[in-house]
Amino acid sequence: MARINLLPWRAERRKQRQKEFMTMLGLAAGAALLLSFLIVMYYNGQIEGQQNRNEYLRDQIKLVDEQIKEIEALDKKKANLLARKQVIEELQASRSQMVHLFDQLVRTIPEGVRLNSIAQSGQSLTLTGQAQSNARVSSYMRNLEESGWMANPDLSIIEAKGDDKGLPNAFTLKVKLQTPKKEGEEADAADVAGGAR
Repeated sequence: MARINLLPWRAERRKQRQKEFMTMLGLAAGAALLLSFLIVMYYNGQIEGQQNRNEYLRDQIKLVDEQIKEIEALDKKKANLLARKQVIEELQASRSQMVHLFDQLVRTIPEGVRLNSIAQSGQSLTLTGQAQSNARVSSYMRNLEESGWMANPDLSIIEAKGDDKGLPNAFTLKVKLQTPKKEGEEADAADVAGGAR
C-alpha cells in the first residue's frame, strides 16, 4: 500500500482560505470605508444646502427689514402730510370765522352799549366796554349767547365809573368762540349774501 501525505495539501488549503479571508476582509473594509465616505459626503452636501438656504433667508430678511424701514418712513411722511392737511382744512374752515364774528358783534350789540376793546386768546374772546346800565349788559350777554358764533358769556367785571355820564358802567366780558351748526351757517350765509346785494 502506498503512503500519501495529506498534510501539505491541508496546509496549502488553510493558507489559501486565510488569504481569501484576508482579501474578503480587505474588500469589506474598503466597502465600509467607501460607504462611510459616501454617507459623509451626502450629509455634508445636505448641510451645505441648508446653510445656503439659511444664507438666502438671511438676505431676504435684510431686504424685508429695509422695506419695513422704508414703509415706516413713508408712514411718518403720510402722518405729517395728514397733519398739515388737517391744519389747512381747519384754517380753511375758520377763514371766514372772523368775518362772521365781527358781523355778529355788530348785530348783537344793543343800544346803550359801546365796546372799547376786543382781545382774542385761542378760542376765548375778551370784550371790554361801557354801558348805560346793568340791564343793557345782560341784554348784550343774551344776544351773544343766541348768536351761534359765541357761547358761555362770562361777566368778569362791571363797575360804575364817572368817565362818561351817558355810559357810566364799565364792563369786561369773556366769551368762547364756536362754529355754529349747519343750519345756523346756512342762515348766516344767506344773511351775508343778502347784505352783499
